[in-house]
Amino acid sequence: MEKSLVELEKGTTCSSWNYSGQRLAAASIDGSLSIFDSRFPASSSFTCSSKSRVVWLPPEYGDAVACVCSDGMVLLWEEVVEDAQPLKWKLCKSFKSNSSQVLDIQFGVTQSGLKMVAAYSDGHIKVYELLDPLELKNWQLQAEFQNVSDSVSTLGKASCLSASISWNPQRGESQESSFVLGFNSDTAQLNSSKVWEFDQAHQRWLPVAELALPGKKGDQVYSVAWAPNIGRPYEIIAVATHEGIALWHLGLNPDTDGRLSVEQVAWLSGHGGEVWQMEWDMSGMTLATTGSDGVVRLWQSNLSGVWHEQATFEPTT
Repeated sequence: MEKSLVELEKGTTCSSWNYSGQRLAAASIDGSLSIFDSRFPASSSFTCSSKSRVVWLPPEYGDAVACVCSDGMVLLWEEVVEDAQPLKWKLCKSFKSNSSQVLDIQFGVTQSGLKMVAAYSDGHIKVYELLDPLELKNWQLQAEFQNVSDSVSTLGKASCLSASISWNPQRGESQESSFVLGFNSDTAQLNSSKVWEFDQAHQRWLPVAELALPGKKGDQVYSVAWAPNIGRPYEIIAVATHEGIALWHLGLNPDTDGRLSVEQVAWLSGHGGEVWQMEWDMSGMTLATTGSDGVVRLWQSNLSGVWHEQATFEPTT
């Protein structure tokens, strides 16, 4: 019989699971953030004004979590030990925003260290890099751009309701830094999911692929998820729009223009409404999705490469 690990209070707005530390971070509508540890019955709680997003940092950078706040700021909290006192959480960095709101943030480990991508409600993307791996307060802005296929083009101020970012999980020394990002906005050119890769030679981020069919490039994107690769000759990326979930194969070898080949290989339409979140398992062979229908669905492909719904989890109350 399945048993729940923790009961979350009503008013919980978002949560994030730390696989390495077996911890769950959950933010509530009152602005508090609670940290639950599967090894201990007690939980830590502090106020961080988080409403929309909580993200753990990669485990090699310590026990730290980032919160997207209702006022548009990003707060970075670190668990510290001081003078043999019990563990406590300390605010070590705040990323301020002028007029736009942060919609999503994700961390990625690259050849040069830790990066953070932030997507904003005005359609801009900012990439920050950590200057010192031992000091989580020392960050600098590396790049700022918009989610458009033509890297030369720029758009006016957009109005975006949400955004979704997913880093390439690969960490090979020869692997270039890359992530996929899509917007739910009023500007068609921003919406479609683009794969961005860091051009080491010119020290800039370039769009190397667009994951949308020709007639669907303006569709709003609700969620993206890049699958771990355990030896496939291509990458798999899931993209959720208002119509359903598309699974894409992304080639590994760029053409003469630096672009990567893309192919839509599956269409998953089991959810009755919007898809809010998608997560791959560690092997990149099972995709978990959930959305406004309140159902968690697991998807897998058979030996012939045909994707199907493997299991469904519905709320009991």
